[in-house]
Amino acid sequence: MNISNLIKSTVAATVLFASAASFAADIDANADANDLAIKGYDTVAYFTMSKPVLGSSEFTSNYKNATFRFVSAAHRDLFNADKSKYAPQYGGYCAMGVAMNLKFDTDPTAWKIADGKLYLNLNKDVQKAWLRDVPGNLITSENNWPALKGLTPTEAKAKNG
Repeated sequence: MNISNLIKSTVAATVLFASAASFAADIDANADANDLAIKGYDTVAYFTMSKPVLGSSEFTSNYKNATFRFVSAAHRDLFNADKSKYAPQYGGYCAMGVAMNLKFDTDPTAWKIADGKLYLNLNKDVQKAWLRDVPGNLITSENNWPALKGLTPTEAKAKNG
């Protein structure tokens, strides 16, 4: 391979990587490999229907480069009108994990709205622990999140675990 082809290949690889990275969910947003937030659950439904409900790929919106699904256009429109109100706290990472200075995935059925904000937890057992002291855990989480949000889950574990 001559120098010209090497340079072209390097530039092409760099452009491809940069374009793929630009579509990935932000580091402070918990999303799957397809950038789907909350495993496809409708974040507005927690507020309006008081339960977790799977959204539809027909009604979507993006926030922090993660894709949110909704059960209806009305829910999507509510979300678009005030994304920070409806988006789960801590980017959709486990609230108890953030209190422990770590980033854990979540189970969308382990949820609670406190002070008008949606909090998710790793699972229902972890949620039980979190519910024992919601005010105290929120104080700790709020203090931890600014330094934690810029870390990947692996980096958070290496630093704090």
